[in-house]
Amino acid sequence: MVRPELARYGLGTLDLDGCVTCGDIAVPVVVLEVAGSEALCEDRLGQRARVAVDFTPEAAPGDVLLVHLGVAIARVGRETP
Repeated sequence: MVRPELARYGLGTLDLDGCVTCGDIAVPVVVLEVAGSEALCEDRLGQRARVAVDFTPEAAPGDVLLVHLGVAIARVGRETP
């Protein structure tokens, strides 16, 4: 599923903007499910990845997180239906 609403948080994607050498980029993602200290997330292009949620332990399905290098660093909102 393409998620154009995530563009308001930034235009980064999991596949193109996750590189350490590209700068300090945080990719906005929607949480699909949480299992322990990991969450399955989806970026605005529908690409999925598992990310660590140690810094955002309150993360829940539907939350919008900013992810840097596979780690959620902030919760910035909720996806609107």
